[in-house]
Amino acid sequence: MAYEITLKKGEEKRIIAGHSWVYANEVAKICGKDKNGSLASVFSFDGRFIGKGYINHASKILVRIFIRGNETDDENFYYERIKAANDYRVKLGYKNCYRVTFAESDNLPALIIDKYGDYLSVQFLALGIDLRKKIIVDSLIKLFNPKGIYERSDVSVRKKEGLAEIKGILYGEVPDYVEIMENGVKMLVDIKNGQKTGYFLDQKENRFAARRYCRGEVLDCFCNSGGFSLNAATVADKVIACDISPLALKNVEDNAKLNGFKNVETLQGDVFEVLRNFRKEKRTFDTVILDPPAFCKTADEIKDAYRGYKDINLTAMKLVKCGGFLITCSCSHYMSSTLFEKMIAEAARESGRLVRYAEIKTQAPDHPATLSADETQYLKFFVLHIV
Repeated sequence: MAYEITLKKGEEKRIIAGHSWVYANEVAKICGKDKNGSLASVFSFDGRFIGKGYINHASKILVRIFIRGNETDDENFYYERIKAANDYRVKLGYKNCYRVTFAESDNLPALIIDKYGDYLSVQFLALGIDLRKKIIVDSLIKLFNPKGIYERSDVSVRKKEGLAEIKGILYGEVPDYVEIMENGVKMLVDIKNGQKTGYFLDQKENRFAARRYCRGEVLDCFCNSGGFSLNAATVADKVIACDISPLALKNVEDNAKLNGFKNVETLQGDVFEVLRNFRKEKRTFDTVILDPPAFCKTADEIKDAYRGYKDINLTAMKLVKCGGFLITCSCSHYMSSTLFEKMIAEAARESGRLVRYAEIKTQAPDHPATLSADETQYLKFFVLHIV
């Protein structure tokens, strides 16, 4: 008999509103018996059907609901749901590189699919979705006819699901670097070893928007493979791309060469130290870009993350020429927009500079945020005018 989950009284409200996660401590009783990772039905305390999702007794998230009706999780189901997600992106004009499915936001919890030209990079982040890997891959082959599909499930969150971190080719052949086109700029994406699924697709619209503010000399911190650096290079006189990773900087240099940019130079170092050294040297820039990795991945890390964000933003503000711009970002959903703005305001006061908001944006629309799930609204992109 399949699992039937009954929630404690009142716990169904968040889930009925659209959130997909059922936590173990929200459950009143579990009836039935099936394999871990199987489909379980979830009911409210008074017996109302809420939905169906995959169960995992090893996780704090006991069930991830993604079916609200009578559908079954066969290959046709996955084909149609992935197709619907892709149709939304195509309707928005995405063609060459974009996120095909954004997990919970596309009613496919724990499933990430990114498209890089003729190749797909995928992540299976929970047990139930991992067990359906074959039928999902089969659906992707039918939908996209890709040259290759590469798995990038080498992320620590899988450990919470009792899964090992893995990566490798699932279909076809995948080269070490895949060439994509973003905002008219050619980029070589390292699907096998790059960050996340190979590249940060969520910032593509923001990288284009940044061009407006990148005249003169630009310092791009935490540059990774050079997304902001290369977009800035289309309009700036000079761009310094800074990162602690030699591999990332090699990627920047290769991408600059690919586009014929001669105004990009790389600088290896810890960004915190680099910024402090520039401050000591009284070096200034027309624009400084801060796009760091998430400083907090749990709620317990917020205080330390706040200090880290404030440190680099305060120093960066002092490095911007009068009339220049600071472009600052955060990709942690625990660092809310309200908290991020509070940090910026504190840094501005302590910097002694007059700071104005020029533009505020969030993640690209191929990463849609679900109103009922705060976790899906995570990216902050602020352009500050330093007067």
